[in-house]
Amino acid sequence: MQKVNRKWLVTLVSAIAVMLSASHAAQPKPAATGHLVKHGIVVDFEAFPVGGSAEGLVEGQLAEMRFRLTEEATGAPVTGITPGVWMDMGQVIQDKSGAEQKSCKEKIALYLKGVVGIRPMLDLNSYYIVVMNKEGSLSVIDPLVSMVGKTSTLGMIRLRGPGSDWVKSLDEKRLLVSIPTTGHLAVVDTDTFKLTTDLEVGERPTRVALQPDGRFVWVGNNANTEEASGVTVVDASTFEVVASVATGMGHHEIAFTEDNRYAFVSNRDSGTVSLIDVETREKIKDIATGPVPISLAYSTLSQSLYVSDGKAGTVTVIGGSDFEIQKEIALDSGLGPLRFTPDNRYALTVNPTKNVVFVIDAASNKHIQTIEVPGKPFQLAFSRAFAYVRSLASERVTMINLISLGEGKEPIVMGFEAGAVAPQFAGDLPLADSVTFTTTEAAVFVVNPADNTTYFYMEGMNAPAGNYKVFGASARAATVVDRSLREKEPGVFVSTVKIPAAGRYDVAFMLNTPELLHCFSASASANPLLANSVGGVTLEYLQNDRLVTAGSEFFLRFRLSDSSTGRPRSGLKDVSVRYFRTPGADRREVFAEEEGDGVYRALLPIGRAGGYYAYVGIRSQNVAYNDLPYFSLAATRQSTETKQ
Repeated sequence: MQKVNRKWLVTLVSAIAVMLSASHAAQPKPAATGHLVKHGIVVDFEAFPVGGSAEGLVEGQLAEMRFRLTEEATGAPVTGITPGVWMDMGQVIQDKSGAEQKSCKEKIALYLKGVVGIRPMLDLNSYYIVVMNKEGSLSVIDPLVSMVGKTSTLGMIRLRGPGSDWVKSLDEKRLLVSIPTTGHLAVVDTDTFKLTTDLEVGERPTRVALQPDGRFVWVGNNANTEEASGVTVVDASTFEVVASVATGMGHHEIAFTEDNRYAFVSNRDSGTVSLIDVETREKIKDIATGPVPISLAYSTLSQSLYVSDGKAGTVTVIGGSDFEIQKEIALDSGLGPLRFTPDNRYALTVNPTKNVVFVIDAASNKHIQTIEVPGKPFQLAFSRAFAYVRSLASERVTMINLISLGEGKEPIVMGFEAGAVAPQFAGDLPLADSVTFTTTEAAVFVVNPADNTTYFYMEGMNAPAGNYKVFGASARAATVVDRSLREKEPGVFVSTVKIPAAGRYDVAFMLNTPELLHCFSASASANPLLANSVGGVTLEYLQNDRLVTAGSEFFLRFRLSDSSTGRPRSGLKDVSVRYFRTPGADRREVFAEEEGDGVYRALLPIGRAGGYYAYVGIRSQNVAYNDLPYFSLAATRQSTETKQ
């Protein structure tokens, strides 16, 4: 028996060794590396093609940028500090001996100012605001770039119809939007800000919720029949529908236990909350909680579900191993949304009919405070320090200091005005929140749908510090998409980017404490697969040179062919080119003229230095600018050009 065990152990060790060796061999080699030792800090930079491509970094494909920070003396990881990183075409930073780091430092200073026109091709510290519009579209705003009286909108994403609610995937690479009028769930790629998938998810999909582990997306179906009213479950990795569960009639709110074992679904017209097994996606039971269960939230602290009822004016606590009703907390009729503070200690529920916010202590399951909030409070959102309460009949946003919550304490209430018109004058509003938080969680964006403006407010100020308008659409809600570096493991900061163009990049790296500035280098090759076809037309760009001097003109030459025969498409009179400087400035459109045999050229006047994207469109062939592949180029700064 001992020999068998020994032989089995040797076999197991050998198998593990083989697996580890294979795993190590499967690791992609970095396409670019860099090493810096300064002020006692060691910075190791690596760039990997996502998917392990042997071709290195490629234009139009994803790449992972990784920075490992360690102490020079001990080799221990450096934590608690986040670097600033930008990527720009290397030719823009002069490559003269002894001058490179000076130029890099100057560029970083310009990036930090957030001046329109002075932006890198890739900002690994940035975030974007996505605004949900009434017209069935999403607008993307760059809040770090703005001009007085001008929009900072990067682009617009068209949907099948008006969105109602949305949720981001766990890695924030996808934004999922429910569209009740068409029965779809729109999936938006937040790297490219393009619509990638439209899923059919049952009748009137409204509320959208993501499990804590990010595995499934749950969509509430506010259908008119019992068999269709419930939830649709979508796999968050494949975006395929895996189940539909009928739960009851009416609007559905959704919550989960912290271990992802169970989902709770409220049924407003049926007066019940359904308990569903997440693994089997089968309903276990219905719990009667009152005539109109209007909102629900789960507390990880008390491991209980809290259900507010709009008609009865009660909050029902459901808990225990069998999820039975533990307590009913009497408040007042007219209750609305209920949410927990970030620490899961206190539940706040609004009452727009009584102009108050009730506070419940999850430790004792007692109503401990009533806070007056005028103007029909209807939405709740939390930062680490404050509860933000939005009111329908008031432009004022009320802020409740979370340290003042607790039995026997006097609530600290403040606020600010987000516009001059109350939200109720905008008409119908979606379920999605009108308040969203920046990546620092010390500032918020507030959408006022009545004046079509998104306001930026920093905690501690008396009024918003700025605002952003979306032209050509009516803003209703907002969310923030984070593009900044994340600490994947102690001292290792990672970000995934899409390489916008072929060429050599300078990767500008900055630390504040200790003060450290350096530019690493990475190169990307051209993507031969970018030639593509649509509308029966194939596009092929004919030039390899992608460098131009700012202030000059650039001839963009390309060939148009028939997709089926390969023959030249000659005689097209409405071929045009739209081009702009990253991330979306200086947009222009010019017409292209034919040279012969399906070869066209367009003269592009290039203004300021930076990265440019050009798109070809053909109106007569129903070819839009985004249908065919883009062409990218880099404009280098003239030596005599005035620096801004």
